[in-house]
Amino acid sequence: MRVRRDEATGVAVLTLDRPERHNALDLDLVGQLRAAWREFRYDDGVRAVVLTGAGERAFCTGVDRAVRVEQPGSPYSLDDPLLTVGPKANDLWKPVVAAVNGMACGGAFYLLGEAEFVLAAEHATFFDPHTTYGMVSAYETVLMAQRMPFGEVARMALMGTAERVSARRAYEVGLVSEVCPGGELLPAATRAAAVLASFPTEAVQGTVRALWAAKEATRTQALAQAPHLIALGNAGPGRQAELFAGRQREFRLR
Repeated sequence: MRVRRDEATGVAVLTLDRPERHNALDLDLVGQLRAAWREFRYDDGVRAVVLTGAGERAFCTGVDRAVRVEQPGSPYSLDDPLLTVGPKANDLWKPVVAAVNGMACGGAFYLLGEAEFVLAAEHATFFDPHTTYGMVSAYETVLMAQRMPFGEVARMALMGTAERVSARRAYEVGLVSEVCPGGELLPAATRAAAVLASFPTEAVQGTVRALWAAKEATRTQALAQAPHLIALGNAGPGRQAELFAGRQREFRLR
């Protein structure tokens, strides 16, 4: 992960830097993200954050499939390393602008779901592979249901890898607030963040907190169901690996 701070504008650019793995999240990167969000809480020189991924192929493709997370034997317990990967989960109320520069799928929605707004490159795509691989899309679906119409979330979650949502369609349904040519994405996101950072930070953070308070009760109640649904509906690791190996490479872009 790379962090660049611009003292003049008050903007920090946080870059997921594993392009060879499509910026997938391993446990080390998850830990770095948590530490960065918490560090920004105490850094008065940072008043807004841009979150992006290295390269042009992917913003983030969720948890790296090479990662093995040991789970408790009880169906009432679930260890999910991504539950505390986002800014709000780490009590950061400074605004975060996401710049999606390629694929964003699966666990990437933990991050997008806790950004204030999202910009996307013209070639960006969004999809949720869980059902294709015998997994319940629970946390991701809840987070996206806070940002998109119900039918669009349902279609993306249920269609798995068979479809991808284009940047233009994501803009049409409200997931994305602006679509940019690839080379203009990061400058556009940084300009927007610089505007936010130029305003009195107490007023900005208070507004961010108010926005999240508007949907907090519904989100909290829905997320409470997630671990039980995952425990009941997920296929075993062997079956998941089999489904992943046999997946179809073709997809429809809409």
